[in-house]
Amino acid sequence: MANYSALIIDLDVRSRENNSAHHTREIDGERLIVRRGQPFSITLQCSDSLPPKHHLELVLHLGRRDEVVIKLQKERGAGDKWWFHQQGAQDEILLTLHSPTDAIIGQYRLAVLVMSPDGRILEKMDKTRFHLLFNPWCKDDVVYLPDESQLQEYVMNEDGTIYMGSWDYIRSIPWNYGQFDDDVMDICFEVLDNSKEALRNSKMDTERRSDPVYVGRMITAMVNSNGDRGVLTGRWTEPYSDGVAPYRWTGSVPILRQWSKAGVRAVKYGQCWVFAGVACTMLRCLGIPTRLITNYSSAHDVDGNLSLDFLLDENLRSIDSRDSSWNFHCWVESWMKRDDLPKGNDGWQVLDPTPQELSDGEFCCGPCPVTAIKEGNLAVKYDAPFVFAEVNADITYWMVQKNGQRKKIRVDQSSVGRNISTKSVFGDHREDVTLHYKYPEGSRKEREVFEKAGQPFPKPTNESTEPGQMQLSIKHAQPVFGTDFDVVVEVKNEGGRDAVAQLTMLATAVTYNSLHRGECERQTTTVTVPAHTVHKEMLRLQYDEYARCASEHHLIRMKAFLEAPGENEPVMTMADIPLSTPELHIQVPGKVVACQQVMAYISFTNPLPVPLKDGVFTVEGAGLLYATDIHVKGHIAPGQKVSVKLTFSPMRVGVRKLLVDFDSDTLKDVKGVATVVVRKKNHWKPRLVDQITYILS
Repeated sequence: MANYSALIIDLDVRSRENNSAHHTREIDGERLIVRRGQPFSITLQCSDSLPPKHHLELVLHLGRRDEVVIKLQKERGAGDKWWFHQQGAQDEILLTLHSPTDAIIGQYRLAVLVMSPDGRILEKMDKTRFHLLFNPWCKDDVVYLPDESQLQEYVMNEDGTIYMGSWDYIRSIPWNYGQFDDDVMDICFEVLDNSKEALRNSKMDTERRSDPVYVGRMITAMVNSNGDRGVLTGRWTEPYSDGVAPYRWTGSVPILRQWSKAGVRAVKYGQCWVFAGVACTMLRCLGIPTRLITNYSSAHDVDGNLSLDFLLDENLRSIDSRDSSWNFHCWVESWMKRDDLPKGNDGWQVLDPTPQELSDGEFCCGPCPVTAIKEGNLAVKYDAPFVFAEVNADITYWMVQKNGQRKKIRVDQSSVGRNISTKSVFGDHREDVTLHYKYPEGSRKEREVFEKAGQPFPKPTNESTEPGQMQLSIKHAQPVFGTDFDVVVEVKNEGGRDAVAQLTMLATAVTYNSLHRGECERQTTTVTVPAHTVHKEMLRLQYDEYARCASEHHLIRMKAFLEAPGENEPVMTMADIPLSTPELHIQVPGKVVACQQVMAYISFTNPLPVPLKDGVFTVEGAGLLYATDIHVKGHIAPGQKVSVKLTFSPMRVGVRKLLVDFDSDTLKDVKGVATVVVRKKNHWKPRLVDQITYILS
């Protein structure tokens, strides 16, 4: 190759203009980051010595070892291939590159070759790199989403809301997806590069990254660390002392950064909403429209029979069961066409990164079309029977007697899959998407779906068939953690004669996924209920009793069990009682300008009758500051207020969310959020956290 060192003087990738047009300016203003199916332009500055009859060739390399090589056509040809258009004067050439709508996502290396008329390479410039992402704005991309408001929420919004609690007491926490924060895009590709498929066959893995079905499946496998180099290790019981407790995370970015900086070693610890939050960050970052979903009363059906069997001993204590019902469970939905499936399966797809069951030998789940779940089409890929059970399974409770025999004491056919929720496109309120997953309970269509799914439609069991039938219900207020409260059990006699029965009331502390933490209170009494009347029994739960065994989820499970002589079957009912936690108060007064110091004031009052030890605030916000821990010195006495003044410099303009979490030895998972509008100013690199002061009063 002849050495013409000055044929190409400079190459300008025009990242500011291209990134703005490709909706990637938030990721980076310096590096070129573009989306497939949409042209972008670069400029060549050439010298006067450029031969008059030269021509240019453009070659792309990608893959960890440049295994994939693509030569660009000089004009649009048959088929969907990379091509480029050249225009401009002798000393400045504008090259417009066109990527196909099914191009591979990843980091590309661009080689520009100056060729002589006889085909010799006169000069080669091959140091230019750029990233290519999915393009939900492009109508021919399989992730195309035609609604701009949905694109702004499901791709561009870095602030999320995750719904937790129980179906009848829904609470929410803020979550910082931070998909455009520094390093996040690079870490997303680093995660993909460490998948089993990538390590086994890098070239094949790279070529398959044109398909969001494949990429989504790799992400659900890699967000958890079961069996691979994944990001997060799950743990559902204390202690968490060798890592970070799941409830302490307020966003995905610190998790991804920690995984990368530790040499792709799994971060401890995650639970379902943390796994889902990290997956949502990665999928949005790569350009796949994604939203986080919460399913209340979510079934984990191990044997696939669409029925959960729970065993209790004669003291109403749970006996180990492989099946489980979670108070709530989080996964994500991603929007894409499913060209690998029959028509009717496009749109939202369930992807679940929480490690529950193996799918093709890996701990991953999905993508599974939401429409297939609603219609009972369980033969489609991937994992449709498991997802169908999560929102449709029945629950049967059995009492195991001393002789080993089982007695059926309750069948629940309508509680699984309630109030399926996601954050609204139109603000920080909840959107119910239950009807996307299932037809109304008891409807004719629901019956047809069950039969299509290969299951007999369950017969109602709550009909009154005999006089003297007893019914139970549990009433409670919305108690606050740290207070004593009452639970009322109502015994209703629908029969025509008085009834005498034995009533057992049992309160236990459980985790959100139904792991037993301890017995709080038990009361057994004989009740007399006149015909056609309601008798009420009250159980008082005291803080000193339930605090001993309460989990970090502050959840009490109440069981009421009634046995009446002469009745064929005993009666049992249950209720989960979430205990609310106090609010954090956050203020960011005055005008907030990018790259200028601003003060935030955070305050919190200890509501418990005991002092709090080892208090720590965690503060973060996409575009505002990286996750920062603020440790409280000393104890916080009952009723004492602790205040923190935090000074930081916002990094990016726009409407931002400042997220705060407070944890201590006794009171955990207290969350707060404040909206901050950051206005434009001069560009300079700020210090993330300049000063922290404490005010204890």
